[in-house]
Formats: sequence, structure tokens, C-alpha cells
Amino acid sequence: MVFPTLLIVAVALSVDAFAVAVASGVRLRCVRTAQLVRMAGAFGFFQFAMPVVGWFLGAGMEKFIHKYDHWAAFVLLAIVGGRMLKEAWDNRGKSLDTCDAETDPTTGMSLFLLALATSIDALAVGLSIGVLGKPIWFPAAVIGIVCFGITAAGIFLGKTVCALAGSWTNKATVLGGLVLICIGLNILREHDVFG
Repeated sequence: MVFPTLLIVAVALSVDAFAVAVASGVRLRCVRTAQLVRMAGAFGFFQFAMPVVGWFLGAGMEKFIHKYDHWAAFVLLAIVGGRMLKEAWDNRGKSLDTCDAETDPTTGMSLFLLALATSIDALAVGLSIGVLGKPIWFPAAVIGIVCFGITAAGIFLGKTVCALAGSWTNKATVLGGLVLICIGLNILREHDVFG
């Protein structure tokens, strides 16, 4: 795979991670460096690891993965998006000028689910590279590095949007949750689930 093509693939694979990062930045309201590094690092690592896993699985697993990957991504994104909607509902009418989000999407199970959900499509890329008989390490590294940078930019953008939104922070959290659910629905649409 030539380098410009690889960069395009890496950016395309990072689009979902960017949207999730923006929503997470909105949810956090104030983003600490550790949170930014954790999320960008986890997303970058998963985007690196999933093509490698796909490459090692080989063509035998391709049909199985393509049959269920979109459902797994949808469920994971819907869970996290639903949590954001619940948090916004629970905080309706409250002042949200502080920087303490009820839950931190850059820790624990939330971070794991988001990183996994946004990297499942990279598994298929690894399968494709494996079927072509090409080496995986350099493409996987480029995909992971690009995703790290795009995720960091997304978190920063989400934080900036939230700072500009001021008293609309709870509405921004609702929007972030809906964006995650819509990303999941779009993944299903791209796989022709709706006909």
C-alpha cells in the first residue's frame, strides 16, 4: 500500500474516533492532559492493534467478522451514548459550570468500549492486508499514530465547543450522546441492515 493511500485509509478509520472524541470532550467540559492522553492513547492503540489482529486471523474469519462487526460497534456506541443521555437527563435543571462530569469516558469500561467500538472496522483492514499478503506492522503503526492525533484534536474541539456553549452544556451532552447513537446507526446503514 503506497503511503498516500495508507494515510487516507488511516484518516477514514479515524473519523468515528474523532466524533466520539468530540462528544467526550463536550461531556467532560474541562479536559485534563491525562484524560486527553488516555483517550487518544487508547484509541490509537486499538486502531493499531485491530489491523494486526485481523491480519493474524486471516481470510478464514473474514466472513464471520463482516457478519457481526457492525452490530458489535452499534451496541457499544449505543451503550455509551445512552449513558450520556441518562447523565444529561439526571442533570436537567442543575448548574453544570463545574468541570466534574458525572462519569469520565476516558477511564475504565467506558474507555474500553469506545476504543473497541471505534476500531472494529480496522480489523477488516487488517484482514484485507493479510489476504493481499502484505506486511502489517508499518500500516498498523501509521493507522494508530493518525488516530492518536485525530482523537486528541477531537477531544480539544469538544472541550472548546463546551466552553463556548456555557449554559448549554447539558444540551451539548445530549447532542454528544445522540451523535454516538447516530454513528452506530450509520454503521448499520453502511452494512445495508435497513434494506
